[in-house]
Amino acid sequence: MTVSFTCGRPETDGKPDAGLEKNMREFIVENLTNTEALSVTVILMNNVIALIVAFFIMFTYKISYAGPAYSRKFNISIGSITIITAMIMSIISNNIALSLGMVGALSIIRFRTAVKDVRDATYIFWAIAAGIGCGVSQYALIVIGSAFLLLFLIITRKGFTSCNKLLVVQGKPDCLHKTEAAVDTFFSGKAHVSMRNVTEGSFELVYSIGEGILYKAAKENQMDISEKLIKIDGVKRVNIVDQKDELRSKRLPE
Repeated sequence: MTVSFTCGRPETDGKPDAGLEKNMREFIVENLTNTEALSVTVILMNNVIALIVAFFIMFTYKISYAGPAYSRKFNISIGSITIITAMIMSIISNNIALSLGMVGALSIIRFRTAVKDVRDATYIFWAIAAGIGCGVSQYALIVIGSAFLLLFLIITRKGFTSCNKLLVVQGKPDCLHKTEAAVDTFFSGKAHVSMRNVTEGSFELVYSIGEGILYKAAKENQMDISEKLIKIDGVKRVNIVDQKDELRSKRLPE
């Protein structure tokens, strides 16, 4: 006795399956016309978690900020972004039509304010991601991700803050060579000249110095380089600038 089996798709003469086409049509229509609202409990939970995460992000920004001038207004804006994004996600989470309409509505918004510190952009994206997660009730993901990001920001701020310093010296041309010799001796030849500008009545020298080299030389010489150079007759001003835009200046009284 011979038994044969035939496997494969049913013959449809090249036409799509009517049942599958109907199911797809119903699925699309259902999702486009779905207006089911979230329960009050879910809405409250989303906003409460968003509020907690917003304060957490604001706290992290405050303790990890290393710039010249902390902006409280910017920090408050970061927290607001988290809550607003959670509200938007709660609105569009169950409705494809609303999500498409929201994209069109938000596309007309233009932000032309330049971000002064690139690290500020990190907090903006963090706030948006946290708001999205809270809006779709992904609480565990947001809490764990925020905790790891806080740890990362604290470690990088404490352990990787070394940067180059710029030593800027201004004075009269008569003391130019004496100033160059003093800088070369103070740093044992490890200071590199980035700019040397000499005019008839003044000069300006800009040195690039590693942060570790600067502090090590100050410890060995038992004084800061600015204190040493300002004592030279003819030197009018000594500035030390780092990548955080912080300025330390020694200047003779007028």
